[in-house]
Amino acid sequence: MERLLVATNNAGKAKEIKAILGNVYDEIITFKDAGIVLDVVEDGDSFEENAVKKAREAAFLSGCDALADDSGLCVDALGGAPGIRSARYAGESATDAQNNEKLLRELKNMKDRSARFVCVVALVKGETLTTAQGEIKGEIAQHASGSGGFGYDPLFFVTEYGQTFAQLPADIKNSISHRAQALDSLKKKLTRERI
Repeated sequence: MERLLVATNNAGKAKEIKAILGNVYDEIITFKDAGIVLDVVEDGDSFEENAVKKAREAAFLSGCDALADDSGLCVDALGGAPGIRSARYAGESATDAQNNEKLLRELKNMKDRSARFVCVVALVKGETLTTAQGEIKGEIAQHASGSGGFGYDPLFFVTEYGQTFAQLPADIKNSISHRAQALDSLKKKLTRERI
């Protein structure tokens, strides 16, 4: 029986991963399911470094395959910021609202509001490391809209749908998101390896 540990305490993220990789693994569990308490310091210089570090530590602790991700918002006019510091943009203990407020202040009076959400997933399976990346392009709205999602979702406007991530129904967001794309790419790599 193949078991996958998802290195997260985020129930929404775990649910999305289970929906996409459910037919690849017999059982998908989280830190909570496994009784593991792990808070990995994300001190890498890239999304990939952080994801790999989390996956390796989770695999070592659990003894089973482990999947981790790192993701963030990259705004062109800010040179890619907040980037890997997305969760800590307004400070180490910043709330989503504080991060969003800082972002809007930084972009005040700027015409170029193009941005992209990026996600890198890393899977450690024995001695093998597999990574995959996904991204979605959009722009930063002038003000927050919508009550769904988390993080920068109320500000991330998806032109194709004419709504922010926080306004989109969860099933649509989860089918087009940066994380969904990264997981789909990973699933294709895993399927090819099994053939």
